[in-house]
Amino acid sequence: MAETPPETDTTTCKQAPGEFGPVIDRARCEGKSDCVRVCPKSVFEVRRIEAADFRALGIFAKLKSVAHGRKTAYTPNIAACEACALCVSACPESAIKLERRAASRD
Repeated sequence: MAETPPETDTTTCKQAPGEFGPVIDRARCEGKSDCVRVCPKSVFEVRRIEAADFRALGIFAKLKSVAHGRKTAYTPNIAACEACALCVSACPESAIKLERRAASRD
Protein backbone atom coordinates (compact mmCIF):
# COMPACT_ATOMS: atom_id res chain seq x y z
CA MET A 1 0.00 0.00 0.00
CA ALA A 2 1.40 3.40 -1.01
CA GLU A 3 2.05 5.99 1.68
CA THR A 4 0.67 9.51 1.48
CA PRO A 5 3.44 11.78 0.19
CA PRO A 6 4.69 14.15 2.91
CA GLU A 7 3.68 17.22 0.91
CA THR A 8 0.02 16.18 1.16
CA ASP A 9 0.08 14.65 4.64
CA THR A 10 -3.22 15.55 6.31
CA THR A 11 -1.81 14.93 9.81
CA THR A 12 -0.46 18.49 9.72
CA CYS A 13 -3.99 19.93 9.56
CA LYS A 14 -4.64 21.91 12.73
CA GLN A 15 -8.15 23.38 12.67
CA ALA A 16 -11.75 22.52 11.94
CA PRO A 17 -12.66 22.95 8.27
CA GLY A 18 -13.39 26.56 7.36
CA GLU A 19 -12.16 28.20 10.56
CA PHE A 20 -9.09 29.52 8.75
CA GLY A 21 -8.57 30.08 5.07
CA PRO A 22 -5.87 31.06 2.61
CA VAL A 23 -5.73 34.63 1.37
CA ILE A 24 -4.01 35.16 -1.99
CA ASP A 25 -1.97 38.30 -2.66
CA ARG A 26 -2.76 38.67 -6.37
CA ALA A 27 0.07 41.18 -6.82
CA ARG A 28 2.53 38.42 -5.89
CA CYS A 29 0.85 35.24 -7.21
CA GLU A 30 2.30 33.97 -10.50
CA GLY A 31 -0.08 31.02 -10.88
CA LYS A 32 2.60 28.34 -10.64
CA SER A 33 0.14 25.85 -9.03
CA ASP A 34 2.36 24.74 -6.13
CA CYS A 35 -0.59 25.39 -3.80
CA VAL A 36 -2.83 23.15 -5.91
CA ARG A 37 -0.30 20.31 -5.79
CA VAL A 38 0.29 20.35 -2.01
CA CYS A 39 -3.21 21.04 -0.68
CA PRO A 40 -4.66 17.84 0.80
CA LYS A 41 -8.17 19.36 0.82
CA SER A 42 -8.33 20.59 -2.82
CA VAL A 43 -8.94 24.18 -1.74
CA PHE A 44 -7.15 25.80 -4.71
CA GLU A 45 -7.43 26.16 -8.45
CA VAL A 46 -5.27 28.23 -10.79
CA ARG A 47 -7.03 30.04 -13.61
CA ARG A 48 -7.11 33.29 -15.53
CA ILE A 49 -7.37 36.28 -13.21
CA GLU A 50 -10.85 37.79 -13.07
CA ALA A 51 -11.24 41.22 -14.66
CA ALA A 52 -12.10 42.96 -11.37
CA ASP A 53 -9.06 41.44 -9.64
CA PHE A 54 -6.83 42.46 -12.54
CA ARG A 55 -8.16 46.04 -12.47
CA ALA A 56 -7.39 46.25 -8.74
CA LEU A 57 -3.68 45.54 -9.33
CA GLY A 58 -1.07 48.27 -9.55
CA ILE A 59 0.76 48.80 -12.85
CA PHE A 60 3.78 46.64 -11.96
CA ALA A 61 1.57 43.82 -10.69
CA LYS A 62 -0.46 44.02 -13.92
CA LEU A 63 2.73 43.72 -15.97
CA LYS A 64 3.83 40.76 -13.85
CA SER A 65 0.43 39.12 -14.25
CA VAL A 66 0.55 39.50 -18.03
CA ALA A 67 4.11 38.10 -18.10
CA HIS A 68 2.84 34.99 -16.27
CA GLY A 69 -0.14 34.40 -18.54
CA ARG A 70 -2.61 36.27 -16.31
CA LYS A 71 -2.88 33.17 -14.11
CA THR A 72 -3.56 33.31 -10.39
CA ALA A 73 -4.74 31.04 -7.60
CA TYR A 74 -8.32 31.07 -6.38
CA THR A 75 -9.90 29.22 -3.45
CA PRO A 76 -13.23 27.77 -4.62
CA ASN A 77 -13.19 25.18 -1.82
CA ILE A 78 -12.03 27.49 0.99
CA ALA A 79 -14.53 25.98 3.45
CA ALA A 80 -12.52 22.74 3.38
CA CYS A 81 -9.29 24.39 4.59
CA GLU A 82 -7.98 22.93 7.85
CA ALA A 83 -5.01 25.31 8.23
CA CYS A 84 -2.20 22.85 7.54
CA ALA A 85 -0.24 25.76 5.97
CA LEU A 86 1.33 23.54 3.31
CA CYS A 87 0.26 26.10 0.72
CA VAL A 88 2.00 28.89 2.61
CA SER A 89 5.25 26.91 2.68
CA ALA A 90 4.97 25.79 -0.95
CA CYS A 91 4.28 29.16 -2.55
CA PRO A 92 7.52 30.39 -4.18
CA GLU A 93 6.23 34.01 -4.22
CA SER A 94 5.07 34.04 -0.58
CA ALA A 95 1.66 35.09 -1.93
CA ILE A 96 -0.43 33.06 0.53
CA LYS A 97 -1.23 33.64 4.17
CA LEU A 98 -3.76 31.98 6.44
CA GLU A 99 -6.33 34.11 8.21
CA ARG A 100 -9.18 33.33 10.56
CA ARG A 101 -12.44 33.55 8.63
CA ALA A 102 -15.41 35.48 9.96
CA ALA A 103 -18.13 33.26 11.37
CA SER A 104 -20.90 32.81 8.87
CA ARG A 105 -24.32 34.08 9.92
CA ASP A 106 -27.27 32.00 8.81
